[in-house]
Amino acid sequence: MYTPTHYSNNDIEEIKGFLRQNSFGILINIVDNRPWGTHIPLELESDEQGNDILVGHIAKANPQWKHFKDESEVLCIFNGPHAYVSSSWYKEEEVPTWNYIAVHVYGKLSILTEEETMASMHRLVDKYEKGSKNPISLENMSSKTLRQVKGVVGFQVKVSDIQATYKLSQTRSDDHQKIISELKERPDSGSQGIADFMKDKES
Repeated sequence: MYTPTHYSNNDIEEIKGFLRQNSFGILINIVDNRPWGTHIPLELESDEQGNDILVGHIAKANPQWKHFKDESEVLCIFNGPHAYVSSSWYKEEEVPTWNYIAVHVYGKLSILTEEETMASMHRLVDKYEKGSKNPISLENMSSKTLRQVKGVVGFQVKVSDIQATYKLSQTRSDDHQKIISELKERPDSGSQGIADFMKDKES
């Protein structure tokens, strides 16, 4: 991913936190000589050796999995908030721009066993049910319902490289307060999110 130096984030712990909070990503590999992407949860975990891995699953009806090869490299893309930034907010004349947060993760993919896939599903459901009014658990579901695991392919991606772009008007420090103020006046979640990230970076 092209990232100018002043927008690059190399704080690995901050990036890991972002990945845990924004785990719905895009898994990309090559299918019939074309890039193929699937939008799915990709959970950041650690393997038994302490390596960072992403864990997920896709439907067997999705032809992408037929092009999974053990140790083949894939790209996983994660997006955070983004927002249009008007140059009318600047003290000096300049073109408008777009602020955003994006993380690209590269790694080697390997397919999980059915048992490993089921275990990953338990972890996934438990994580996201915590905030539910009436949380459910796969532990309480019938074996008939859980047989649906046979219709998916589980996998893990051993992370080899993480590239993070946090474009937050770093080159316009004199205009930060005005940009944050203007973004906060907008109702959309992207503008609100970018304003919050900009404020956090200043503190």
